[in-house]
Amino acid sequence: METKLPPHAGDQLSVVDMHAGGEPLRIIRGGYPEVKGDGVLSKRRYVREHLDHLRKALMHEPRGHYDMYGALVVDSELPEADLGVLFMHNEGYSTMCGHAVIALGRYAVDYGLVKEPRSPETQVNIHCPCGLVRAFVEYSRGKTGAVRFLSVPAFAFATGVTVAVERFGQVTVDIGYGGAFYAFVDAQRFGLDVTASRSRDLVDAAAAVTSAVKSQVKLHHPTSDDLAFLYGTILTDGKDDYSSEPTANICVFAEAQVDRSPTGSGVTARVALQYHKGLIQLNQSRTFQSGATGSRFTGKAVEEVKCGDFKAVVVEVAGRAFYTGVSCFVQEPEDELMRGFLLK
Repeated sequence: METKLPPHAGDQLSVVDMHAGGEPLRIIRGGYPEVKGDGVLSKRRYVREHLDHLRKALMHEPRGHYDMYGALVVDSELPEADLGVLFMHNEGYSTMCGHAVIALGRYAVDYGLVKEPRSPETQVNIHCPCGLVRAFVEYSRGKTGAVRFLSVPAFAFATGVTVAVERFGQVTVDIGYGGAFYAFVDAQRFGLDVTASRSRDLVDAAAAVTSAVKSQVKLHHPTSDDLAFLYGTILTDGKDDYSSEPTANICVFAEAQVDRSPTGSGVTARVALQYHKGLIQLNQSRTFQSGATGSRFTGKAVEEVKCGDFKAVVVEVAGRAFYTGVSCFVQEPEDELMRGFLLK
């Protein structure tokens, strides 16, 4: 039986829901007004300043939840891009999201954003706020499968930085960039285990580190000030030396939002840090496991490049994404909670 909305007033927002490694991605297909701006970064500023009520409507309750993640497909100014994308979450807008790129790769092929899919892989050029990311989607007999992507230049911003963290004292962190900036700390510093400790304890420790780094370390990016902010903190199992065994981590980003996946941009930054320290070599693949769900991505540095004065690497990250549903949401004007709320 066809499911449809009864007669109502109010705007509709249509979405496709997916997940990669357990982390949700709500892809917005319709209902947004024109997003103005000459480029993807200026469009990111525009939605933040003029359309943020729609982010809250779709990410927050009652349509979303505290840890919902979204993507709005937009036009790109780059002729080689198949699509542009703006990422959104409980707090605002990110500059890169690896799990979303994995999902968007499948989506772009399945929904005709790439005109001529090819086997065994179809390339999808996705213009993220951090730059152009090239995804490669397994494609056979009309069906899409696993996705790998090549990152923007990723680098170690700083290693062995000591910050004063409330309730925990002096903590040493590494800071890496993988399309977004993250602080990295071994969870054992807080007496925690990323796969066994309570999520609440992991969130509290990571959020405290994020707050400390934001207030004590000034970040900069060679190409844009819009990229120069700390997105979150990733707690690891400390197993940075190369091994064929998986290494686990958990990412806490934005407003204490917990990533269910291994965090694609976090894997990118972590590989860049490991390469910088001489712990891995080019094309030496590692498996990264989510401390939250046990899901896995792989990552490897594939090319040395420069990003301003930083020695950087291009990182290949691979994983799977799956569809979970298609929805049409409505905002009835009489609904006092139509713009959403967050329950912490």
